[in-house]
Parts: sequence; structure tokens; C-alpha cells
Amino acid sequence: MPIRELTPVAGETYDPSQKPPSFGHPLKYYFALDEDYVNLNNGSYGSQPLPVLYAASKLGYEIERYPDRFHRIGYKPLLVKARQNVAKLIGAEADEVVLVPNATHALNTVLRNFEWREGDVIIRASTTYGAVANTIQYLADRSEQPRPEFVTLQYTFPLTHEQILDIFRAKLREVKQARAQTAFTDVPPNSPGHSEAIRGQGNKLIAVIDSITANPGALMPWKEIVRVCQEEGVWTVIDAAHSIGQEPNINLSQSKPDFWLSNCHKWLYAKRGCAVLYVPKRNQYIIKSSIPTSHDYVSPTSDVAKTKGTKFVEQHEWTGTMDLAPYLSVTDAIAFREWLGGETAIYEYCHKLALDGGKRLAEVMQTRVLDEDGELTVNMPNVQLPLPVEKTKGEIYTHDQLVKIYFFLQEKLLLEWKTFAALYFHGGAWWCRCSAQVYNEISDFEYLGKAINALCKEIKENVLADKVA
Repeated sequence: MPIRELTPVAGETYDPSQKPPSFGHPLKYYFALDEDYVNLNNGSYGSQPLPVLYAASKLGYEIERYPDRFHRIGYKPLLVKARQNVAKLIGAEADEVVLVPNATHALNTVLRNFEWREGDVIIRASTTYGAVANTIQYLADRSEQPRPEFVTLQYTFPLTHEQILDIFRAKLREVKQARAQTAFTDVPPNSPGHSEAIRGQGNKLIAVIDSITANPGALMPWKEIVRVCQEEGVWTVIDAAHSIGQEPNINLSQSKPDFWLSNCHKWLYAKRGCAVLYVPKRNQYIIKSSIPTSHDYVSPTSDVAKTKGTKFVEQHEWTGTMDLAPYLSVTDAIAFREWLGGETAIYEYCHKLALDGGKRLAEVMQTRVLDEDGELTVNMPNVQLPLPVEKTKGEIYTHDQLVKIYFFLQEKLLLEWKTFAALYFHGGAWWCRCSAQVYNEISDFEYLGKAINALCKEIKENVLADKVA
């Protein structure tokens, strides 16, 4: 029987020769959001435009018409194009980037490929994303040796970039001074003291650094931290889960981190799940295996390894049968962004809305924004909730109360008020992290404030009745 042709409905296609609608609510026409849902949480899962979803669905039908042709031949040039497009956005060479399911997967690919030695140290932060922190914990917990240890530096916001750098430098000095007898000679190829003759020998320091922390949603001075690490012989793994499509002026060839990874399905509009992993050619010898191990795995002891290295790109082209549509949707996502006006136009609208919307939300709730001068804010403003603030841990909130408040807010916001922003407890106070996207306007922030005010009133009257009487 003939395979039916997909027919696009309203919003699923656009004419590149025609001017797009203005930023704000008119652009909701091109997103699948429920009409009455006020989405201020793009940062968690992303919001895919209808034309991107339609293109992915159409591709799915094309695949099923001739599965062998696509999986054996057809997908490769499409995947190459997707890698080329994303590489151009982040200032990298195409053969330095591969696509993987998500940022956590990418980070595990990096950390699980290092050859660990007793005495190796990983530096993480109190704000490191949960699954990333747990990956580091797992590596230190493994029963088999050798295994690394880890140290955690404490960030309590608000902080300036200068303060963040001071905290990082102080922790790095502390780590080295406490291990004065350890020879940290396994340093990155672009650090002083690197020698090919002793590559991989001795101990190493690895810093897992956020470009934008998850909670709070704060832009970190990651490029400056990378420079400090290069000077100090520390390997850098940049968890940039929120960066691509949100952070402007990403130029990895210039900033030169050792590893960098970002979700394409959050701010770039690609289909879930899709992330980019950047490994410069100088460091691809570290990535011996994709996760899972590919048909193109090259044993380091083989003759192939002497001429082709680890075949970093080839390994990640096929790691088993999976839906490749999310990876290939990168090309359609970038094309849609270009139609909207390009990266600069999108950033300028969302950034201004984040600053203005955060301030307006703080006015509605009669609280404050975390980042008053805007240094930490890209498109995710952080605003304090109208709930009591404790000066010492446990002064107001028990652990059970914190959990109860979180799930109460989550359920009520999503199911009754039909809106959401990320919620978290930090520095003794409750906060929300909003996401300013091209389809949002100031009124969305005002509506969220109205919802949170009503819910926090309930919390103070019920959960915290004995604390605010």
C-alpha cells in the first residue's frame, strides 16, 4: 500500500523569504505549547519549534520507507552536515565535535575515558549539576582501583565573577598544598610543562566547571577559569549544558578548554535528546571509546591506532541502532533560528527580557533578584520567593519541610496555575529560575508572580504556621 505523505498543519512550516512574526507571544504560533500554558522553564527541557518537529517526523517516514538504505548509507552525510553546523556555532572544527544523547552522557564519556591513578583529583563545586556530581562520586566510590578522589569548592550566591575566580584559585592552591608530595605531571597538551615523552605519567588534576550553573542559573567566568587551569596544568571539562543557543560568543578555538559539552535540545531548539561533545584534536587520544563502545573502536595496541588514533568521530557516528532524528534536527533548528533573525537577535531579545522580566517578577513578589547588576544573567534570571529566609541551616526549615514545599509548589504551579519556573533552595532562601525565550513577554513573569504569591501565602499559613506567627 502507498505510504501517506505528511501534510503540515498551521505553524509546522515557514517561508524563509517572508519576515517572521515579532518576538514575544506572536511566535507561540510556531511552538506546540498549550495555549493556556505559561512556560518560563525552557532551561530544563527546551521547547522545540513546530517546524523542527515536523521535519523530524517527516524524516521518520523517510527512514521507514527504506530502513537499510538510510542506516547504512543515507544518514552519514546528514550527520556530517549537522556536525558542521554546530561546529560553526561554537567556533570549532567539524572533526572536533560529535553528537550524543545529552550533556550527562557527554560528561560520562569524558570522565570514564581518563586513565585514573591513585592520587588523581577531580575538583567540583557545590553547584555542580546533580548527575554530574554523582558521576564524580561514583568514580571515587568504585571498588576497583585505581580511582580518583574529589574535592568540592563552595559557591553561595550572589557572587561577582571576581569573587568566583578568587574562590577557585584559593581551592586550587589548597589542593596542591595539601598534596605537596604528589607529582601532578600529567598535564594538558596546551599547558606549560607538558612533554610528549612523559604523556600520561604522574598524577593529574581535573576541574569540572559549569559555564552556566543550573541552580542558580548563573553565568560563570568559565573562560577565565580555563586560562587559570592552563597555567596551572589542570585539565578542564566544561559542563555547558545551558550554553549553546543561550550564551553568546562561544569560540572554543579561542578559549581552548580541554573538553566542552552542551545540550542542543535546551536553547538551540533541536529535538530531544541531542547534545554536542567537543574534544579538540590535541585531546582525542584521551577518548578511547564512545559510550557504548562502537564498532569503530580502535585498540590502543593495534596498528590502526598508530595511523588513525582513536577514530573519535567515526566511533560516535554509530553506537548502535537508535533514533538519529534528534541529531539531524540540529540543521533544521539552526535554519529556524536564522529565519528568526539569527543568534544575535535572539540573544538580545531574550537577554533583555530576562533582565526586565526578573526585575518585574521581583516587584510583583516584593522580593529581589539574585543578580542585581546583571553580570551573572544570560537568559535565566533568579528571583527570591516571598518565603522566610533563614540565617543558619535548620533555623526555619526542616529537611521534610523543604521537600514538602518543593513538591507543593511544583504540583500547584503545573496542574492548577499552568505555569512553571525551576525552583530551588539556596543560601537559606527559596528562589525560582526563570527562562526568557523568544515566545515570552513581561506579562508571563507577572502571571508567575501572581501564582507564586498565592501559593506562598498558603505555605506560610499551613506548612510554616509556627515559624511565621
